[in-house]
Amino acid sequence: MILMDDIIREGHPTLNKRAQEVSLPLSNNDKKLLKEMLEFVKNSQDSEIAEQYDLRPAVGIAAPQLNIPKRMFVVHFYGFDNTLYEYLLINPTLEVLDDFDIYLPGGEGCLSVDRPTDGLITPRHNKVLLKAHRFDPYANIVVPIELELSGYEGIVFQHEFDHLEGVLFTEKMFEELPNAKPAFEIKSND
Repeated sequence: MILMDDIIREGHPTLNKRAQEVSLPLSNNDKKLLKEMLEFVKNSQDSEIAEQYDLRPAVGIAAPQLNIPKRMFVVHFYGFDNTLYEYLLINPTLEVLDDFDIYLPGGEGCLSVDRPTDGLITPRHNKVLLKAHRFDPYANIVVPIELELSGYEGIVFQHEFDHLEGVLFTEKMFEELPNAKPAFEIKSND
């Protein structure tokens, strides 16, 4: 079981290095790691388990945050339309479809950042196309996937993708972005 002590923090060199491609087919160790990462995110959202193990709430985690420099991340959260986003992703790429800047009001958070960042804004692209391989832990298969993402959902995926590129959100924060819009003001068809 992954705990907070397993997560490396801001300043650790692994967090600022581009992660390495993962060989396919997935090894049993990589499958196990992805399942454990998903378990951590789900546990962090369960108030009883989170309190018992002192877990900070999360919607995603990337392998580099566990000091494993591999291009893998996991997300588990509900979008604003109540759609479940549960993805265990390998070797993702990101293509910008609309580079209009959006941001998360109140700022982003990160398991690897312990300092307060309230009120600071991290710009994200309004719309992106993510291509990756998705591991389905229930069927034990890996399939290619493409996701067009915008709004809050896009922000979550871009945050995790940045971890694979060796970038923390704290490295691109601003006090204000005059031309950016809060993610919640963007309609899904914008």
